[in-house]
Amino acid sequence: MKTKGAISEFIEKYYLHFNAAALVDAAKGYEAQLNKGSKMLVSLAGAMSTAELGKIFAEMIRQDKVQIISCTGANLEEDIMNLVAHSHYKRVPNYRDLTPKDEWALLEKGLNRVTDTCIPEEEAFRRLQEHIVKIWKDAEAKGERYLPHEYMYKMLLSGVLEEYYEIDLKDSWMYAAAEKNLPIVCPGWEDSTMGNIFASYVLKGELKASTVKSGIEYMTFLADWYTDNSENGIGFFQIGGGIAGDFPICVVPMLYQDMERTDTPFWSYFCQISDSTTSYGSYSGAVPNEKITWGKLDIDTPKFIIESDATIVAPLIFAYLLDL
Repeated sequence: MKTKGAISEFIEKYYLHFNAAALVDAAKGYEAQLNKGSKMLVSLAGAMSTAELGKIFAEMIRQDKVQIISCTGANLEEDIMNLVAHSHYKRVPNYRDLTPKDEWALLEKGLNRVTDTCIPEEEAFRRLQEHIVKIWKDAEAKGERYLPHEYMYKMLLSGVLEEYYEIDLKDSWMYAAAEKNLPIVCPGWEDSTMGNIFASYVLKGELKASTVKSGIEYMTFLADWYTDNSENGIGFFQIGGGIAGDFPICVVPMLYQDMERTDTPFWSYFCQISDSTTSYGSYSGAVPNEKITWGKLDIDTPKFIIESDATIVAPLIFAYLLDL
């Protein structure tokens, strides 16, 4: 058995109560799932790629600690944007003090703000646009259609972005996923920057909407993957809420109820890192037990909720799983 590292020992010694204890319990539960041969889905909401989660999440992928990912279109593209434009990002630590005029000044400089971090439009969005549009058009000319993440994989693995790399390639989770051809589900891709750009080419009549496969095709892809991989259970590790979590977790009740495959197993583990309030009817704030009523989790499914900041919690749990 591998010895745990200093970070893991620290959290086991000092994280003993409340959300800290929930973090340790969830990490040990995740580890137990992997040890018994279960697979794990990790969902990424928010702007976890811009938060540079890739610095540790890429290693989780390389070490087979995650078997499938669900993420927003923003997380899909922003990891690659960080890869090719990192030095052009601007941090704004006093973002709470910005006036509307200050925000407009950032826009005029081509800096799109995500909390304390501004993504450089020209070096990030437009740099990817040049290459991804060619890949879309080449596919359409051949009568081929792919899912959004498959186009991103093609772009990364083609090498066309290599001249722009500004961080260590091992810190890009999308590159690690592309190397493994890791399954990804990216619901609602249309509201991402690349999704908006694709829609603009459709509006201009330069591309067909059907060249990029749809969200329904993502769901059917996930249904087949879940069916083929659930023999020893599949766990669900949710970072944040929203569509990145709600879309994939629904595959179980869809298979069980709508497809009437009553032998479909429930998710075998569930953990959510969230700071969403539970009392406003939001999915993001729903406690795990609510998911029992929707046919997603079983009575005995190990369930954990850590009400904290995912940018703090997720790297710690991943460090524990990597024996750091």
